[in-house]
Amino acid sequence: MKKNSFDVVVVGGGMVGLSLALGLARAGVPVALIERARLSDMAAARFDGRGSAVAAGSQRILGGLGLWEGVADHAEPILEIRIADGMSPLFLHYDHAEISDGPLGWIVENAVTRRALAAAAEKSSLQVFEGTELADCHFGEDAAMLDLADGQTVTARLVVAADGRDSPLRAAAGIEAVRWNYPQTGIVCAVHHEVPHRGIAQEHFLPAGPFAILPMTENRSSIVWTERHDLAPDILALDDEAFTSELRQRFGNFLGRVDVGPMRWSYPLSVVHSKRYIAPRLALAGDAAHAIHPIAGQGFNIGLRDVAALAEVIMDTLRLGLDPGAITALERYERWRKPDNMMMIGVTDALNRLFSNDIPPLRIARDIGLAAVDNAAPLKKVFMRHAMGLIGDLPRLTRGEPL
Repeated sequence: MKKNSFDVVVVGGGMVGLSLALGLARAGVPVALIERARLSDMAAARFDGRGSAVAAGSQRILGGLGLWEGVADHAEPILEIRIADGMSPLFLHYDHAEISDGPLGWIVENAVTRRALAAAAEKSSLQVFEGTELADCHFGEDAAMLDLADGQTVTARLVVAADGRDSPLRAAAGIEAVRWNYPQTGIVCAVHHEVPHRGIAQEHFLPAGPFAILPMTENRSSIVWTERHDLAPDILALDDEAFTSELRQRFGNFLGRVDVGPMRWSYPLSVVHSKRYIAPRLALAGDAAHAIHPIAGQGFNIGLRDVAALAEVIMDTLRLGLDPGAITALERYERWRKPDNMMMIGVTDALNRLFSNDIPPLRIARDIGLAAVDNAAPLKKVFMRHAMGLIGDLPRLTRGEPL
């Protein structure tokens, strides 16, 4: 029989929300997950072309949560990153051998991650309320009461909103978010190519926006193609042959013949940032707190850093016998994560605005800048460690320590 009272309830079973819930369950915290879909559907997910970058620091987080083992065999290491401005001969090159024995990160299919998370949930003590939505939520002095659409009521000392960039829980708590839209659309697909990618991730800055080629297993690459908002619908409407021709013009021939997979995804690009990450009995994590431009592939990574920080705050609070939903406990989480996320939003926004144009003076300046960083070894190593998620006030999980 299901119980209905918990220390923590996570609303939203995406990759960030379920990772947090599973990590807390593994640590012995009474925790539940509310998810409108069914985990069995997540477990049945097949490859659809979408993947996520998992930085070295994020891999440590997943390992500490007991989740990396489920994806490791299907993760493609990123050994090098090459960043170029269109067809310029000047570029920035990151090589893992310059800084670490291990990869800079990995590319993991989202379907693989979802299957691993669903499988871990099956074996865990996590209680899942699935196939139902949150109908209403009341934040009381001592607990929050969550009414589900199927008639059940759940109470928790702390509610974590991991319910996406348009978070209903964020709105219910009266927390405002700053948002702006880019005149760009993200097109996502996967390709198969003749020549091995050798673990090299490529990012080409084109006038419409960045075009990323991310190495995957089995001689495949994931494509994150930023296109002008007004042109994207016509490109997406092309038949397979014409779409592949358009992609090859941007991809080039350095990996031989390129064939596009059957699935294409698109989404308008925007930034969402919550003005507050916390309220009494509530904490926001992942896209509910921040959604950024995909230019640096950091969206999932900063979500996992939220997971590591929030899990640490919750565990430290419970070990002291204190209330994890008290605002004084949650303030530590907000102070910890908000500056890092704001910096990432600022950096990705600035890079997108700087490189998504073809203005000659700017093009010359940024090409010189890329080359200068590439030749400044100490500065480049700092940038590499930042991209790996290994700089800053790191949670225990990111340092390779237990929760």
